[in-house]
Amino acid sequence: MRRLNKKPQDAAEHRLAKALQPEAGAIARAGAMSVAAGLLWMIMAAAVATVFGRLVADTAAPALIWAMAALFLSAGGLRIGLGLWTAAILDRATDRILARERAALLALQDRLSPRAARSPSASVAALLTDKLPMLGPYVLRYRPASLRAAVLPLVFLAASGVMSWAVALILAVAGPLIPVFMALVGLAARQASERQMDEIGSLSGLLGDRLAALTDIRLLDARDRMGADFADRAEGLRARTMAVLRVAFLSSTVLELFSAIGVAMVAVYVGFALLGELGFGAWSTPLTLSEGVFVLMLAPEFFQPLRDLAGAWHDKAAALAVARELVALEQAQGPEILGAGGPAAAAACAPAITLSGLRKGAVQFPDMTILPGAAVALTGPSGSGKSTLIALIGGLEMPDDGAVLLDAAPLEAASADAWRAQVAWVPQAAQFLDGPLREGLVLGAHGAPTEEDIAAALGLAAADEVVARLPKGLDTVLGEMGGGVSGGEARRLMLARAALSRRAVVLADEPTADLDPETAAEVIAALLALKARGATLIVATHDPALAAAMDRQLVLGGPGMEGAA
Repeated sequence: MRRLNKKPQDAAEHRLAKALQPEAGAIARAGAMSVAAGLLWMIMAAAVATVFGRLVADTAAPALIWAMAALFLSAGGLRIGLGLWTAAILDRATDRILARERAALLALQDRLSPRAARSPSASVAALLTDKLPMLGPYVLRYRPASLRAAVLPLVFLAASGVMSWAVALILAVAGPLIPVFMALVGLAARQASERQMDEIGSLSGLLGDRLAALTDIRLLDARDRMGADFADRAEGLRARTMAVLRVAFLSSTVLELFSAIGVAMVAVYVGFALLGELGFGAWSTPLTLSEGVFVLMLAPEFFQPLRDLAGAWHDKAAALAVARELVALEQAQGPEILGAGGPAAAAACAPAITLSGLRKGAVQFPDMTILPGAAVALTGPSGSGKSTLIALIGGLEMPDDGAVLLDAAPLEAASADAWRAQVAWVPQAAQFLDGPLREGLVLGAHGAPTEEDIAAALGLAAADEVVARLPKGLDTVLGEMGGGVSGGEARRLMLARAALSRRAVVLADEPTADLDPETAAEVIAALLALKARGATLIVATHDPALAAAMDRQLVLGGPGMEGAA
């Protein structure tokens, strides 16, 4: 019967199980081999106990001693071999898990629409490089330790009980103290690990921000302040790391105490029983030397799996903290870009673009058709959906209702890649490759542009003077945010890139925002030059001058369209 009141699985635990699921078979095999290696200790203990008992009773034949020695060495060698084999299997499984999770995280970020809210790149980088590897100890240590702790103590307890119920009683009383204490420290270990994960991400984010603003920091002579900030945050990370280590060392110390007391109590009982001072607790009275040595050798191995599990408990806490961060990142993801994101050949000419019943969220867009070579301005108040409509036309997001038709064919995931191969995107916030400007300009260019082609595109966008002022010209590294050029200059460089791409459609989001009239006029002239070459031009803008320069205006959040093509 289904339990209706069953507690739902924690999201982090579910995410961690999902990460390990493809390697579940390898992890299970490694765990079984680890258990088998632990069980071999019973054979080794029996061999030693037999030899001691026969030697004391003076009944040990040389053949028996050699046979027991061979049995002990064989079992020991097999135990070592199984341990090495287990470690090799888990090492390979861990590498595959980390590679798979890194690839999935990068694909998740790569699939985001340019308009989606993104996590800071430094935080994602910290998750990729510093935090995901913390899944490794969970796979390598905690998983096999948890399986050994579930099987071996029960087997050793049963084997000890066959020889002495008193020893089994001692182990049965002392053993559960370790899991109880583990449950008590589990919450503290989880909280300490989560705080450590947060501080690692925060420090990585600080580093990324400071690197991006390094030029400004030098100009403002704020290097000492920056160094002090890093020192403070590094001290915070040190304190949180020490908190994790304190929990781990404290739990290990207490659990070592419990196991030492349990082994000592078994040793005391066995010693007094062999001396004849205790005449109870054994099925054969008095307890024989072989039985005493056997249970005495089993006692430490009874506690060892529990000690291993306790020592690896913080590995589970760290893995859950990483999984919890993965869950938060995945749940916060914005809309994904349509299509597979693969390369596609551009069509020879632009199609007619028709908006039919298009709706995104609470915004219902008017129906219209944009013919090839037209220039359309999307205008309206802030929040009316101008940037959203640009993204929908570009195939960067999926509408909630309606469709964008390209020559009567709906824009969907199957056709999005081919459509975007025809589109040049000019964003409001310009971004560059972290390399020479030349590489960024020719990215996605039509064919292999020559120096003359690059010069012509720069001239068309009125960006040739911008490049001439740069220290190394086209070989200047501007950084991702375009350090060293103004906002208007950066947009003119983006227009030059659009000109080099020779795409049939140009989408521009607020290309003249925050620019002075003279710079805005240069950007408008560059856009009109692209239209004069035959490109369909669609711009989202608040700028009356830019809107007036277009053939047609679509007023969003208003009564409808104004003007005519």
